[in-house]
Amino acid sequence: MAESDPALLSTKVGEKRSCSEDEEEDAPSKKPKVEIDHKNGGAPNQDEEELEGGASDREEDGETFADMMKHGLTEMDVGILKYVSDHEGFSGILKERYSDFVVHEINKQGKVVHLDDLSIPADTEEVSQPEQQPKECNVLTEEQKKQLGELQLFKNKEGNVSIEVMDDTKEKRTLVHKAIKTQFPGLETKTEEKDGHKFIVAYHAAGKKALAAPRKHFWPKHRGSFCHFTLYKENKDTMDAINVLSKFLRLRPNMFSYMGTKDKRAITVQEIAVLKITAERLAHLNKCLMNLKLGNFCYKNHPLKLGELQGNHFTVVIRNISGTDEQVHQAMTSLKQTGFINYYGMQRFGTTAVPTHQVGRAILKNDWNEVVDLILKPRPGAEKEFLVRCREEWAKTQDPEAALKKLPNKRCVEGQLLRGLSMYGKKNIVTAFGLIPRNNRLMYIHSYQSMVWNTMVSRRIEAFGLKAVEGDLVLRGTTAHVLSAEEAESRSIHDIVMPLPGFDVIYPTHHVGKGYRELLSVDGLDIDNMRHKVKDYSLAGAYRRIIIRPTDVSWEVIQYDDPRISLVHTDFEKLEGKPAPVFNKEGKYRALRMEFSLPPSTYATMAIREVLKLDTSIKKQTQLNTTWFN
Repeated sequence: MAESDPALLSTKVGEKRSCSEDEEEDAPSKKPKVEIDHKNGGAPNQDEEELEGGASDREEDGETFADMMKHGLTEMDVGILKYVSDHEGFSGILKERYSDFVVHEINKQGKVVHLDDLSIPADTEEVSQPEQQPKECNVLTEEQKKQLGELQLFKNKEGNVSIEVMDDTKEKRTLVHKAIKTQFPGLETKTEEKDGHKFIVAYHAAGKKALAAPRKHFWPKHRGSFCHFTLYKENKDTMDAINVLSKFLRLRPNMFSYMGTKDKRAITVQEIAVLKITAERLAHLNKCLMNLKLGNFCYKNHPLKLGELQGNHFTVVIRNISGTDEQVHQAMTSLKQTGFINYYGMQRFGTTAVPTHQVGRAILKNDWNEVVDLILKPRPGAEKEFLVRCREEWAKTQDPEAALKKLPNKRCVEGQLLRGLSMYGKKNIVTAFGLIPRNNRLMYIHSYQSMVWNTMVSRRIEAFGLKAVEGDLVLRGTTAHVLSAEEAESRSIHDIVMPLPGFDVIYPTHHVGKGYRELLSVDGLDIDNMRHKVKDYSLAGAYRRIIIRPTDVSWEVIQYDDPRISLVHTDFEKLEGKPAPVFNKEGKYRALRMEFSLPPSTYATMAIREVLKLDTSIKKQTQLNTTWFN
């Protein structure tokens, strides 16, 4: 997942939930930690969401993670070849703990988003106390409240609570239903009759298919229709968090809006908006959610839109560094003054032996048999056993129904494609492929565009270095302009853009720009005909700056003794009044803690790569990791 990318990712819903008030311990990853060694071109640990459904279901039992990753990609495979500075690289460990990678969204107004207020807006408190509230509170006995509280916190082993309605009137039943849902968010209710007596049964909405449209409630006209709030999450990606909130609130996920998706293996803070749900209901969830906290509530008249953020602010800890203070100073000064090459990071290309950009190329070539083969064929490397069986069945029988039966989870990309093939047949692959969510389908072709862009930018840096030259492109508003030799003299490398291939872009006029045609031709594509028979797959193209200079750059080298402690003071720790980490100046370990801000659609791992001078591919880092621990 792009670390600062607003593109929406479609992820699975099956998130394990708990209402325990104890936050999950910030433990090191179950995967072996990654030691990055500049001698061998190592890499930081990048535990990002993979683009391909099957890849994200990988299982490390049996074959080791290293066995799986030895068939993966390196940076060279996707065109990531150059650095902008000549400082000496050094080794370190990235994301040893998820708290070593903290992301704060920068909103439309340029403000860094923080979770620093859990209170409910005054307006909500006034309107959320209608006249019948005391009546609702009194319909439940203290014993019933205790049982419902235990059910809400998953302490009730029975899985539900039955409340007999003694005064059986519709009004009384309505009051009980409403009291349970108001006072115990996350619980759903139903009425059942047993032996002539009526009972209201409360159960966990999170465990049922309770995605019905939200019930209509009174909503004051003067109040904005959307409740905006800050979402603080730990070790969970944005869509998983949205799915959890949706289930507890009995909403469809599309009732929520946001400006960008955030990393999973990180602590992230971002703004979310939801339609006509009160701050009080949202705040109630704080006692039920694991690794999620909601706050900074306010009401506005508009939702949020993907991409309208100004960027993200990163706090990154690289542990156990080998570089001297002088090496660190040189590296960070270069990052601050010059920046880094704005490559698309390795997350963009998947992690299995079949890269996502190869699937994208087949889609653009309209070679649908190749698309199916690339997604479904057996591949080297470790995967979950059911995926291996599914691929083997497909290779042996080419029977989509038989292969589909091998998958317990049909929501992965392979399952969605096989379901489409069983519904529409192998002669209608385009329609069958359409059963994969649109964002997943578009990721394949965006991955191909990204590989082309990376490759051409590496050629551009190799040919001309860090200066603007005749034939380069700059943006005037949203329109690209070709620089003359005279204009190039007054331009900086930070002004230069390169195009992602498409039908609505122009290309640099120097020899590197002409290489686009050659590269696409080798792949069987015509650069003059980037419109596709299927409109979704027509590529308009876009422009992207080749060098990004981060803002708000700061850093410090810290020493510590305990590798288990967090080295960042998080928003939630501040709210709880926990003290900031204290560092021992004589500690036996050294870490580099850096902060910087990046615009949308840029990759923090590429900035870190420039500092450490290391290959960020999982393949390379796993090779180093295996060497380190053996």
